[in-house]
Amino acid sequence: MMTQKQKTILIYAIPAVLLGIPLLGNIFFEEFDWSPGDFIIGAVLLFGTALIIDLIQRIIKNKTYKILLSGALLIVLLLVWAELAVGIFGTPFAGN
Repeated sequence: MMTQKQKTILIYAIPAVLLGIPLLGNIFFEEFDWSPGDFIIGAVLLFGTALIIDLIQRIIKNKTYKILLSGALLIVLLLVWAELAVGIFGTPFAGN
């Protein structure tokens, strides 16, 4: 069983690792072209989601609700990320 401190560390380590992937891509491959603004937006999205998931894990007592709310939040994150990357909905914030 994981302690609350271990869960919190894991929740915030995952976004850091995910942001490390494009950072390494920018360093070693020319195909990656993330600007500092892209890293800031990615960090806000990933760490903001991690913060909300951490709050859900601390506040909600029912395990089923924890899983459902966290899953719904991750789906929203993926939809926003996809919209910013490629513009699947055609909003003014859409990528190329």
